[in-house]
This record gives sequence, C-alpha cells and structure tokens, in this order.
Amino acid sequence: MARTTPLEIVSELVANVLTIEVAEGDRVEAGDTVVLLESMKMEIPMLAERGGTVTAIKVTVGDVVQDGDVLVVLD
Repeated sequence: MARTTPLEIVSELVANVLTIEVAEGDRVEAGDTVVLLESMKMEIPMLAERGGTVTAIKVTVGDVVQDGDVLVVLD
C-alpha cells in the first residue's frame, strides 16, 4: 500500500481559533471543515484539501495563529 505525504493545513491569515472540528485519529474527506477561525468578526472555515486521517492537532481553542501556522496534520 502506497503511503501519502502528510498534508499540513495552515492558517491563511492572522486569526483566533474559534473551534476545532476534528480529533486525532478522525477520518476526514476533502472539503470537511477541520478548524474554524475568527478574524474581524468573520468565521473562516479551514478545509481539508484531501481525505485522510488526522495525525496531529497543533492548536487549541483560543490560540491566535499567524499566516502560515500549521493547524492540523493529515496522513
């Protein structure tokens, strides 16, 4: 069975982590929301670009993230 390269889902802006929609070990599909960010009173869903299993969650609710910060890792 071929292994895929881990996928890092990163923040695209400075924002607060509002909710984390997944847990380590969860299976997600492409387009699933993994983290919900809040910036300037707007909610921004961070989506899985492809399906996979959540291997790491790098943030907690309430964290302030910067552009490029890793939020979740999928394998």
